[in-house]
This record gives sequence, C-alpha cells and structure tokens, in this order.
Amino acid sequence: MTRRLLALTTALSLASPALADEIWVTNELDDTISVIDTGTLEVKATYPTGQRPRGVTFSRDFKRLYICASDSNAVQVMDPDTGEILHDLPSGADPEQFVISPDDRLLYIANEDDAITTVVDTESRKVVAQIDVGIEPEGMGISPDGRIQITTSETTNMAHWIDTESQQIIANTLVDSRPRHAEFSPDGKELWVSSEVGGTVTVFDVATQAELAKIGFELPNVRPERLQPVGMRFSPDGSKVFAALGPADHIAVIDVASRTVEDYILVGRRVWHMAFSPDQTQLFTTNGVSGDVTVIDVASLKPLKTIKVGRFPWGATARPTP
Repeated sequence: MTRRLLALTTALSLASPALADEIWVTNELDDTISVIDTGTLEVKATYPTGQRPRGVTFSRDFKRLYICASDSNAVQVMDPDTGEILHDLPSGADPEQFVISPDDRLLYIANEDDAITTVVDTESRKVVAQIDVGIEPEGMGISPDGRIQITTSETTNMAHWIDTESQQIIANTLVDSRPRHAEFSPDGKELWVSSEVGGTVTVFDVATQAELAKIGFELPNVRPERLQPVGMRFSPDGSKVFAALGPADHIAVIDVASRTVEDYILVGRRVWHMAFSPDQTQLFTTNGVSGDVTVIDVASLKPLKTIKVGRFPWGATARPTP
C-alpha cells in the first residue's frame, strides 16, 4: 500500500506543470498589467490597474507589486498572488517612475507635473520628504548601497544626485536633451543616463560625479533622430548594457569596458523598457506601438519570440516563483 501511494504521488508530481517565473508588464492605454509565464512565453493573466500604468517594481521580497498609475495620481500596491489592489500610496501628482530602497522601506517617486521627487514610507504609507528637482522628472535610479538616489529631469537636462540620509540634493550634472533613465552599475561605481532627444548615453563616475564617457548610436537605414535611448539594463555580469532605442525599434548592446556598441537587436515598434527573467537567461522588452513584448536570448543576443500583450506596454519587472 505504501509503495502504491508513493508511486501515485510521484506520478502526480511529474504530471503537474512546474511553476515558471513571471514578467509583469504595464499596458498604458488599457489600464491593465499583463503577466507572462517565462516557461511557456505566454500571457497567463491580466489584471486591471489605475489609469495609465507606467513604472512598475516589486518589493524586495516579491510579496507586493508597486504600480505608477500616472493619471490616477497614485502608486498602487497589488497582491501579485491574487491581482487585487490592496491600497494606494500618496505618490504626488503624475507619478511616472520610481525606485525602491535596498531595505525595502522607501519609494522614491518622480512627479512629472510638479518637478518633485516624493519619498514615501511603504510601511507607514506616509510621505517622508518632497525634494525639488528639475522640470519634468522621470528617470530614477538608486545605488546598490542605497546611499544615492538619482532623479533625471527631462526639460532641465540634468541628473540630480540625492543623499538618501539627508534627503537633499548634493550635486547636479548636465546631460544631453531629455534624459529618460538612470542606471547604476552593479558595483555602484558608475551611473549611466540615457538622453532620448540627445540620442546619447552619458557615463558618470559616482565618487566624483565626473563625466567618463558619452556613447552615441548609428544604424544603417535609420535616421539619427530616431535613435532615442530610453530604458537601460546592465547584463547580469555587468559587462554589457542593453539600451532601448525607442522609435528605432532596436536594442543596442554596449560593451561596458570599451564604451562601444557591439550589436543591435531588432525588436517591436517603439521599445521602451526591459526586464531580465529571474534566471537572467532572457530579456523581455516592452514595445509600445506594436503592443507586444520581444523575448531575447541573452547568450546569443537573438530574439526568440514576440508575445502580444495590451495596448502600449511600457514598464516591466520580474518575479521568481517559489
């Protein structure tokens, strides 16, 4: 009897599909978020959100999902296991992007309409600081040690360096026109800022805020004004940066050591942002105009599949399954 029970249990476990990791994608025009199964590369669920969801990130323990519902003037907190909106956080007007502190406690939120970075305590659900920055803040980054937060302002063309202990600006550095994203290197020694209209990525030394390099882009049969870098991600080993080139419909692969573009990957129309799968073998890009997600194999740098999601996918983040 025991052997029979063991055999039945084993058979059932083999027949049950393994839980796969997930990529969560915000759909601006549908007011929804799509959940992609990284095993099947299909949409497994779609949940309603507030109006015009854009930035999205998980808490460090993956038990809560934070969503910038820009036109609802709220950061929404969702239970990712059920898709239920649990409550809203006081985000300030028109939240577009945010970053979470390494201790999982503070959200730094870009308020595009008010030229402010709002700092919210996720536990008390209260605003702990509002920091005046440049006009139209959007790009947000935080250093791996949590000591420096970066807000970029699109119209002022600056990266604002904020000390997270004092919640004060300690430096302002100029970049090219319309900075859209800020990303720290995994070791925290460099800051990379993309400038959409300027068509460049600027690299800074974090210790001195000095400019180290400026990287441009060039693609055959693509007009220079369409090469508009927005979202960026460092490769798992920190040797490459993947940069979304917006209406150029390509991802640029930049060699970090040489500061040169080593490859371009064709994806969907108007690529915005990216997320690595939790095992870091695949990269998922949000393609706004074509309403889909491109899956890229990180090892070969080749696109594997296009997945249809909602209208105007914008932000993306990943969740490992238990």
